[in-house]
Amino acid sequence: MPSSTHNTNTNPAADGGSIGLHRFALLTSLATFGLIIAGALVKSTGSGLAVPDWPLSFGMLMPPMVGGVFYEHGHRMVATFVGMLTIGLALWLRYRDPRPWVRKLGVAALLIVILQGCLGGATVLLKLPPLVSISHAALAEIFFCITVSLALITSRWWRQRERVQLPGASGLQFHLAALTLCIYVQIILGALVRHYGAGLSIRTFPLADGLWIPPIDSFFVGIHFAHRVGALVVALMAVLGAARILLSPATRPGGPLRLLRLPAGLLLGVVALQIMLGGYVIWTMRAVEMTTAHVATGAATLALSLIMTLVAARSTVEPESDRSPAASGRLEEVAA
Repeated sequence: MPSSTHNTNTNPAADGGSIGLHRFALLTSLATFGLIIAGALVKSTGSGLAVPDWPLSFGMLMPPMVGGVFYEHGHRMVATFVGMLTIGLALWLRYRDPRPWVRKLGVAALLIVILQGCLGGATVLLKLPPLVSISHAALAEIFFCITVSLALITSRWWRQRERVQLPGASGLQFHLAALTLCIYVQIILGALVRHYGAGLSIRTFPLADGLWIPPIDSFFVGIHFAHRVGALVVALMAVLGAARILLSPATRPGGPLRLLRLPAGLLLGVVALQIMLGGYVIWTMRAVEMTTAHVATGAATLALSLIMTLVAARSTVEPESDRSPAASGRLEEVAA
């Protein structure tokens, strides 16, 4: 029988598992997802310079919400709300959560949201330079990942989780972590395509003008095709990861990884939806609804893969005979 390691501290108030703190962290992550959608709407509607100044809008805190101003200033309002939530979360973690690394993660989230606000201002003041806009998009996903992580690690489940020794656990954890990284890289490639205006550099889908590999005769075709290749890589890794989870005895009812079955199935559906939305972006000539949904689903895919990675890491530990003392110490420190 596999041996297990129990966490004897089951007092939520004592171990940072406050229900209120967890719900607040969850609210922050959901609001951040809404902020990503709001930002996607700004780009999809071409409203990035609808408000030419920053931090005020036409010198006002609340300009008339008409035309592109609705999207651009609305994005700023959502960003302000997320910033306020992040300040509250960082303070709540500082005084409520006893784990130093969690408190530091809260501070990191606060610093990143401040930097993100400055990058957002720079995109307007510098008239939407692609590299700044891409950095703004890439940092938004990192911030989203941090808020999703905080929502999970402040939960009672995380603090009270029974960890079991499971042969091969490190392989699954590595695969899920690699998948998460690949999804993030794919999102950055998507940001390159969007902000360099390469969304229709290849105008047919799934083939490129009848070819599997089009002539790479410009930078724009190159990044567009790289984004398509990235989608294929992510899809293959997602299928392999989901198959590994769904076929594993550890994910059967009562198994230590049973919680991964549902997100594994969801991951397959979300990745398939994301590829379909990518096709519709082409077929509809970058319709606002499709491009925005494509960005939102990409962020959801990243969050789902990250959650699966953290759950797998938190639920299992390699048998002592399968890992060195140094590796064992590092794993226990990370999972604490």
